[in-house]
Amino acid sequence: MIPEYSEYETWYHETRLAAVAKALEKRAFHSTYAASIDDARQALLDTIPVDATVGVGGSVTIREIGILEELEKRGNSVVHHWKKEIPLLESREIRQKEGRADYYLTSANAITRHGDIINIDGIGNRVAHMIYGPDNVIIVAGYNKITDDIDSGIKRSKNIAAVMNARRVGSKTPCAETGQCSDCNAPARICRVTSIIQYRPWQTNISVMLVNAHLGF
Repeated sequence: MIPEYSEYETWYHETRLAAVAKALEKRAFHSTYAASIDDARQALLDTIPVDATVGVGGSVTIREIGILEELEKRGNSVVHHWKKEIPLLESREIRQKEGRADYYLTSANAITRHGDIINIDGIGNRVAHMIYGPDNVIIVAGYNKITDDIDSGIKRSKNIAAVMNARRVGSKTPCAETGQCSDCNAPARICRVTSIIQYRPWQTNISVMLVNAHLGF
């Protein structure tokens, strides 16, 4: 974007995210706004206590923010399974431990302008931990995750997020080659669990941080 015109794009996304934040609040989620990636990272550091354990779901968004390195640097115990060549049993134990952390950081595949939070998982640990387990869940999402309604949110989750994730992990699925979801029946299919959180679950403190930036898939 040419700097001369970037202020209009910034205004557009800020206004749209503000409306989504109000919709989320009406559904009992706590919602915050960050004007930039740097602001989002600092807000997370200010929110999460230094002595808290932090579990991290499979999320490109969280890693793009650079928060994991900062948390580890200051002494937080950070648990995440995105490590190469982890044995299956150990990977399962790490995923379970993520869900027992004081804070759980993740993103969403889509958030509708009405406040619906949509995710599609292959294993289901991410959506399970978002709904119940950790005392505090923080969902971080850029403006690219906002959709008009649930149908468009599911389409985004399948045709954008899942396709790129399949390519990222090297799944032997049609979408990882064609770039388009075909609702396949491949053994390596990663679209196996779909969750739509429409209101905050009673026993889970869920905060949604909306960032004026393009983040994740």
